[in-house]
Amino acid sequence: MRRLLTLTFLLALPIFTISCSSGYQGYMTRSYTIRGTHYQPMSVNQALNHSEVGIASWYDESSWLGFKRGNTSLGEKVQPWHVSGAHKTLPLPCEVKVTNLENGKSVKMRLNDRGPFIPGRVIDVTPRAAKKLDFHHKGLTQVKVEVLSVGDGKYKRKAKRKKRFLIF
Repeated sequence: MRRLLTLTFLLALPIFTISCSSGYQGYMTRSYTIRGTHYQPMSVNQALNHSEVGIASWYDESSWLGFKRGNTSLGEKVQPWHVSGAHKTLPLPCEVKVTNLENGKSVKMRLNDRGPFIPGRVIDVTPRAAKKLDFHHKGLTQVKVEVLSVGDGKYKRKAKRKKRFLIF
């Protein structure tokens, strides 16, 4: 039985490691057009100081064992356990902190896709992220999105946040 479990783990390991990386190098900042609307992503420097408030929604592009309806803009597969999201104009990949303004819950997530392409929405998140933010049952919520870093590996640049001091 132990051999069978070990063999199963060794056979499944490549599926999990392959689904977590895209091989994408640098930052995705090229412009694009969707449904007749042109989008120009921010520069890396603009994004490092970016925060915004708006409506978040969730979308389910994932599936079980790697079979899915497509890949993210970076070519990554989305799995049910991922906490990730989509944004129209931030450089990809990007790490953000999303705070649900209705209940105060927040989560850090990787942005690796473009969207949402519905007017008035600022970010789409995966179902797991929506559950962590406690709005999966509602579908939409008011959030604050703050950029923490842009890029991966040697390309990663962290945001410089202004320090806030409390004076008594």
